Amino acid sequence: MRKILTTAVMLLAMQASSQNYETQYSRPVSNVMKDVAKRFGVKFKFDSNVDTAGIMLTYADFRVRPYSLEQTLDNICKHFDWNWWKQSGNTYKIKRYEYPRRHEDEGRQMLDYLSAKYHNAQEWEARRAILKKEVRERLEIDAFLDSCVKDAKPILSKVRRHDGYTTQNICIELTPGQHVFGTIYSSLKKGRKPLIVCPDGHWPSRYRDDEQQRLATLARMGAICVDFDLYGYSQSAAEVGDHHSARAHIFQAACGLKLLDYMLTNRKDIDPIRVAANGGSGGGTHTVLLALLDDRITASAPVVHVASHFDGGCPCESGMPVQLAGDGTCEAELAAVIAPKPLLLVSDGGDWTSSNPKLEYPFIQRIFGFYGASDNVRNIHLPDERHDFGPNKRQAVYDFFADIFGLDRSMVDESKVTIEPEKVMQTKLP
Repeated sequence: MRKILTTAVMLLAMQASSQNYETQYSRPVSNVMKDVAKRFGVKFKFDSNVDTAGIMLTYADFRVRPYSLEQTLDNICKHFDWNWWKQSGNTYKIKRYEYPRRHEDEGRQMLDYLSAKYHNAQEWEARRAILKKEVRERLEIDAFLDSCVKDAKPILSKVRRHDGYTTQNICIELTPGQHVFGTIYSSLKKGRKPLIVCPDGHWPSRYRDDEQQRLATLARMGAICVDFDLYGYSQSAAEVGDHHSARAHIFQAACGLKLLDYMLTNRKDIDPIRVAANGGSGGGTHTVLLALLDDRITASAPVVHVASHFDGGCPCESGMPVQLAGDGTCEAELAAVIAPKPLLLVSDGGDWTSSNPKLEYPFIQRIFGFYGASDNVRNIHLPDERHDFGPNKRQAVYDFFADIFGLDRSMVDESKVTIEPEKVMQTKLP
């Protein structure tokens, strides 16, 4: 009996101690963050969707690592499904967890993990086959294409003639009531010409000056280019309620494939062995995806996009879980699927591509090296620039296509490009 009572007393004491322990070390997280800021000499900014008011942090002081701010922030943020990001100077931003965005060191770990999977061309090709198959499945692109309007006839505007090139609007009904809207920029040079399909990024619209300058200049150099609206952007906005959806991921991929089909099937002035994809930012995501989905793409030029630690911050880039293919992948590995065909990475020091020279480029070079084709991938890094498609980035694209497709460098003169108004570039639907 005494033993039973003793046991019961011990259990009650342990329970009381546990309850005391659970509350004794809890503190308001806002106070903890103030202490951490003072300890490490930093500032914190909280995103609009992070609310610290009235929120308690258990085992608060035990989460602090006096030797590491980053580990301290990990211990605090992960408790609430937050994440931290270093901004300029000594400022850190606290945001909600974002599944497509990781820290650079996580990208390094991912590339090390992937590199251990293949050591020669044969092993890489086995891996590539898995990626190509599973990306298609996870994107659900084949089922979507099967649901598209059959034998849809394109609506083509009159051809507009400019200095060394022409423009023409194109519109194809993709699904009932929803269209792909684009513009074809064609060289006036004789003979068969290379085709460059140009997915757009999250800039105001594809009518903007720098996109017209790039596509028109490539056309003046001897190419045929075609771009298209993002899902719910520009003219597509009248047909689509919300761009930020997983459907946008599938729809935009299908736009690129449909335009590629149309151009290669109906244009007799295109050289089918010189076919490329080129886009920036979110357009870079779909440049990588188009090259992976369609073997007719013989060169790829994603600009300010490829990173091992960022999959694209919009559902139109990561809404469908393609990064889970092959038990986990990243944009650098997906970009390498085109190997050993030519690949250009354009990066800068002001966004997530700042890691290209030390992480993604060497990783991709190794894969190209399996074919003795390391020179077929190049990285133009602009450390003093930020996230845009500015003149130096466009020049890198001109140089790349001049080298691999034999385009005429003497025609690189953006002052010769006619910037057309938005109204002219829109297609009139029946």
